[in-house]
Amino acid sequence: MNPLRDTQRTPYNPIILVDDEKTALQLMEMNLRSAGYNNIIAFNSSSQAQQWILENECDALVLDIIMPDLSGLKMLEEIQRAARNTPIIMATGVDDLNTAVICMKKGAYDYIVKPIESERFIASVNNAVQLCTLQRNYTRLSQSFLSDTLENPSLFTSIRTRNPRMLAAFRYIEAVAINRYPILLTGETGSGKELFAQAIHTASGATGRFVAINIAGLDDNSFSDSLFGHVKGAFTGADSVRAGFIVNADGGTLFLDEIGELGQSSQVKLLRLLQENEYFSLGCDTPKQSHCRIVAATNRSINDLALASDFRNDLYYRLTTHHIAIPPLRDRKEDLPLLIESFIETSAQEKGIKAPSYPKELIDLLSTYSFPGNVRELQAMVRNAIALHKSGTLSLDSFREAIGIHQKNTSAGPVKKPAGIIFSDNLPTLNETQDSLVREAMTRANGNQSVAAQLLGITRQSLGYRLKKLSNH
Repeated sequence: MNPLRDTQRTPYNPIILVDDEKTALQLMEMNLRSAGYNNIIAFNSSSQAQQWILENECDALVLDIIMPDLSGLKMLEEIQRAARNTPIIMATGVDDLNTAVICMKKGAYDYIVKPIESERFIASVNNAVQLCTLQRNYTRLSQSFLSDTLENPSLFTSIRTRNPRMLAAFRYIEAVAINRYPILLTGETGSGKELFAQAIHTASGATGRFVAINIAGLDDNSFSDSLFGHVKGAFTGADSVRAGFIVNADGGTLFLDEIGELGQSSQVKLLRLLQENEYFSLGCDTPKQSHCRIVAATNRSINDLALASDFRNDLYYRLTTHHIAIPPLRDRKEDLPLLIESFIETSAQEKGIKAPSYPKELIDLLSTYSFPGNVRELQAMVRNAIALHKSGTLSLDSFREAIGIHQKNTSAGPVKKPAGIIFSDNLPTLNETQDSLVREAMTRANGNQSVAAQLLGITRQSLGYRLKKLSNH
């Protein structure tokens, strides 16, 4: 039998079946495909199979023990000698305890008797694939933690950063992207969760598409129809078949944004999809198989939702197989120059003009701001400044106005009363308090007097006077 490999990789590396009986091979392959596996290579020649196995990676191996050219036991020994970590399942038509013991001592993962019992066979292969995936993840994670470099930096060119936490997240993505387990992305609004999801998709090497859907505002019917589709006549107005996003993402990545907004009924359906790789289209009683990777994202604390019974614990544990927390922009201020330069370039290209420069004070000014809207807010600031600029250098005015408007808006609503300054037993004098404020403002403004003066609400000349007094103390 010629080995054939499916284009949709489930699992990532193929499952290898080796048996000199073609009917046995066909039966095993049929059982695996019914369980959702479609990355399968079948050999009826053990010598050909061994050559392939020693040269390639596979996630599970099923060997018949008795074969004419090379026995399964001999193959087992050769593969173990080559230090391959693939779980090997031995199959035989003889139910003999002594043979089973010999196989296990030689390093076999499991032992099954033919004719194979479907559930027993599928369970054994499932466990073998999961073990292989865990071993691979452990190896890749260990390598990523020991390394400070990325294997493929081009995967992350759309995310401009030099922040250590961001670079560590990139290395983590490289380690876990190739398996099909779900990944949960958490981070504030505007922090770049969809860019991370796209990077995961690219790093996975998936042959299918990247498909994104925003959960916010979808009730259970809308969620089911959007995700799983419907058959003709499923409900009033269903005049034609709708495939649903999950079909569009087959063999690829389905990105579910704002997963914290998912209703309870929809959570049950998503849980089934994650557990069984199955779903039901609206109006259809026959389950369909899914072969896409789920990446979910939220700006809320899923853990808090789960504790408050707003989010199912079992779904939470499924989604957090891998968890990546994206830091807010205020915690990665070293990225401001990179981001500003990138946004200036792209905004200028959109307008068809030459990219202007920006004053060095801009970085100091923005470093004092908390960016509640994160990278998306910074991008909007730069676009607005580009639209308003009239010279070769961007003005600080639009940035000051954007920061001032936000601070005005946030202070206009009901806010929690600040705790105030805590004084020691001996009160400082007004001059001492003033000196402390001036020093703190200069520290926050990285020594930039214009920015420090703005923080204190005084003119630069007034600040210069106070700094002169400080230097004379």
